[in-house]
Amino acid sequence: MFTRDNNATSKPRWKRRSVVAAATLVGALGMLAAVETDGNATPGSGVSATVIASGTSADTLKLDHADGATDVVVREITIQPGGTTGWHYHPGQLIAVVKQGTLTREMDDCTTVTSQAGDVVLEEAGTHHVHTGRNLGTVPVILDVTYLVPHGSPLAVSADAPACATTPAG
Repeated sequence: MFTRDNNATSKPRWKRRSVVAAATLVGALGMLAAVETDGNATPGSGVSATVIASGTSADTLKLDHADGATDVVVREITIQPGGTTGWHYHPGQLIAVVKQGTLTREMDDCTTVTSQAGDVVLEEAGTHHVHTGRNLGTVPVILDVTYLVPHGSPLAVSADAPACATTPAG
């Protein structure tokens, strides 16, 4: 309930309380920021990490929300010069970093997308996102891929090439 004081020109009580609460929160955060936390941090030991691949997306990445249990699989894929993945789709989304080489993908609408070392590739899920990946270069293409697929699903499913395709099926 939004009640007012008897004075008709005053702000509603809930607004005054909000201002007071916000000021208190800002003050408390300021005090926390001033406190040195290194003395309270627990130092790590016996831990190491290796960056497997890194890249930067050209645009904002939008990951779909999966319904139910999701299998998360990370694998490295190598496509030799002249090699192809064959036409396929994925039951779940994947995000990949091109670690080496140049990947050329032909999409279901027969557009071509080229990704080079350091690029991030986000592939949508479903039968309406059929594509093939090829290595038209002279060095192997290496992809570090993270799959987000419904539990128990395959990582990829073979598919027929669209009628407009310049690359035949599998």
